[in-house]
Amino acid sequence: YQIIVGDSWQNLIENYTNLTGKQPLPPRWALGNFSSRFGYHSQKETEATIAKFKEDSIPVDAVILDLYWFGKTIQGTMGNLEAYKDSFPDVKGMISRFKEKGVKTVLITEPFVLTTSKKWKEANQKQVLAKDTIGNSAKYDFYFGNTGIIDLYKKEGRDWFWNIYNNIYNLGVKGIWGDLGEPEVLPSWVTFNQTQKADEIHNIYGHDWAKLIFERYQKDYPNERPFILMRAGSSGSQRFGMIPWSGDVSRSWGGLQSQPEIALQMGMQGLGYMHSDLGGFAGANLDDNLYVRWLQYGVFQPIYRPHAQEDVSSEPVFRSYKAKKLAKKAIELRYKMLPYNYNLAFENNQKGTPLMRPIFFEEDDEKLMTNATTYLWGKDFLITPILKDSVVSKEMYFPKTANWINFYSNEVVKGGQFKEVQIEENTIPTYVREGALVLMSELVQTTDNYKGNNLELHYYFDNFKTNSARSYYNDDGLTANTFEKGMYEILDFEAEFGKKYLEIDFEAELGKNWKPSDKNIVLVIHNMNYSPRKIKVNGKKVGYQLKNNTLRTPLKWNPKKEIEIKISLK
Repeated sequence: YQIIVGDSWQNLIENYTNLTGKQPLPPRWALGNFSSRFGYHSQKETEATIAKFKEDSIPVDAVILDLYWFGKTIQGTMGNLEAYKDSFPDVKGMISRFKEKGVKTVLITEPFVLTTSKKWKEANQKQVLAKDTIGNSAKYDFYFGNTGIIDLYKKEGRDWFWNIYNNIYNLGVKGIWGDLGEPEVLPSWVTFNQTQKADEIHNIYGHDWAKLIFERYQKDYPNERPFILMRAGSSGSQRFGMIPWSGDVSRSWGGLQSQPEIALQMGMQGLGYMHSDLGGFAGANLDDNLYVRWLQYGVFQPIYRPHAQEDVSSEPVFRSYKAKKLAKKAIELRYKMLPYNYNLAFENNQKGTPLMRPIFFEEDDEKLMTNATTYLWGKDFLITPILKDSVVSKEMYFPKTANWINFYSNEVVKGGQFKEVQIEENTIPTYVREGALVLMSELVQTTDNYKGNNLELHYYFDNFKTNSARSYYNDDGLTANTFEKGMYEILDFEAEFGKKYLEIDFEAELGKNWKPSDKNIVLVIHNMNYSPRKIKVNGKKVGYQLKNNTLRTPLKWNPKKEIEIKISLK
C-alpha cells in the first residue's frame, strides 16, 4: 500500500504522479479534431471523407482507420495487420497524400491473431503466442473468430509485435490504436511466458502493451512523440503516453451524462487524457441535438474525437446543415484554444495536473465533492456541459474564489453562489475567471499550420484590481522531450494595477536551443468599464478600438525583448 498526501488537490495529484509517473507531452496534433468511425471500408471512402472536411473548411488533424484496413469483414481477419489490398490498394500513397494536407493517420491494432488470419502460421511457428495447458499455442473462440493472443511477457512475442509496428510506421502512420487490450476475452487456462497464468496478467496486459510501444519508440524513434490510444491500462499507464477513452458508450443522453464524471475521476488517477467517443458510439440514434451537445462538451475535454458505429455518421461533414454548422463552430473554437490547451498538456506533463479539474479543486468544500455537472478546464474556464435534451436553463455553482465572466456575452457573475443561467443553442455555459490572461490563436485548418505567432491575449478585467500572471508553454509540437532539450519558449504575461492605470507586461523565457520568431498579438481586454485616456507600448502611444466594453489593440512582439503596455484609466 502507498499512502499519498498533499497540501492541496493539485499537490496531492502531483505527489501521486511523482510515484506512478508523469504523462509525456503528446504531439500538438493530438489536441486537434479527428475523423473517425467504425469504420472506413476502403481507401476511396477514407479519401472522400477527408476531402469533405477540406471542402467544408472544418479543421481536421487525423484520420483513424478501424479494422477494415486489414480485412473486408469484421470476423475472421483480425491478426492480418497488413493493408488489405483489395480495399486499400495504395495505403502508403494515401497516408502520404493525407500528410501533405496536414492529416495524420492512426491505425487500429489488436493483440489477437486469429487462426484464419494471414499471420497465424507465422505466429504459431515462431512461438510468439500464449500457450495452452500442454504447451501448444492457445486457441479459443470469441466474437471475431478462433484466436490466439500475443505473449507480451516473452521476448519473442514483444519483438514480433514490434516488428509489425515498425512496418506500420514505415507506411507513414503517426498514431497507434490498441483495442481490446483488457484483453477482451482471456480464458483462465491460458499461460504466458511459461509460468504466468491468464488471471495474473489480465488487468495489466493493456498497460504492458502500451509500455512495449512507448519504450520501443524511445529506442527506435527517439525524437518522435508517439500517439498511443488504448482502451485498457492500469495505475501509471500515463507514463507510457497512453491516451484512454471510455469505451463503446451508448449514443444516447444516458451515455453522455456519465462522461464528464468519468473523465474527472480518471484525471485524478493520473490519466489526464481520458475522453469519450464524441457523439456516442453504439446504437442507430440520429439525434442532432445530442450530437451537437456532445461535440460542444468535447471542446473542453482532452481529446476531440467523434467516433461511432457507421449506421449514423460520426463526422460533422455528413450531418444535417444545422448540426454541421454548430459542430464546425465548436471545432473552430477548439483550434483557437490551442495555446491554452497545449499549456494544459505541459502542466500535466510537469505536475500531473489533470486538464479537466473537479470544482472542489477550486473551492475545497465537502458539499461540492459530488458535483460533476460543472468543472474547470484548466485554471481559468468554468464549464457546464448540457447533458439532457431541450434544456432552456441550468443551475450552476460559481466558486467563491473569483468572479466569473461569460465567455460569449461578457456578463459578470459574482462568485460564491448558485445561479440559473439561460442555455443557448450554439454554445454551452462557459465562464472565465476574472483577472485571467487567456492566450488564443488565429484559426488554422490543421496544427501543421500552427506556429504560435499569430495570437490573441484576452485579459478579463479584474474590477477589484488584483494583479495576476499567466505563463504559456510553446515548442515545435512534435519533437520528444523538447523541454529537457531546451527547445521551447515560455511566454509570461502579467497584469498590474497602479492608482490610475493598468499595466500588462510581456516577457519570455527562451530555451537554450529555441530560436524565437516575432509574434503578432492582438490584446483584447474584456469587461473594460473605463475609457482609457491613452495606451503606450514601451513609452510609445498606440491606437486601439473600444466597443461594448471590449478594448482591442494590435501589437508586434519580439520575444527576446520585454514589452510594457500601460493603459491610463480615467
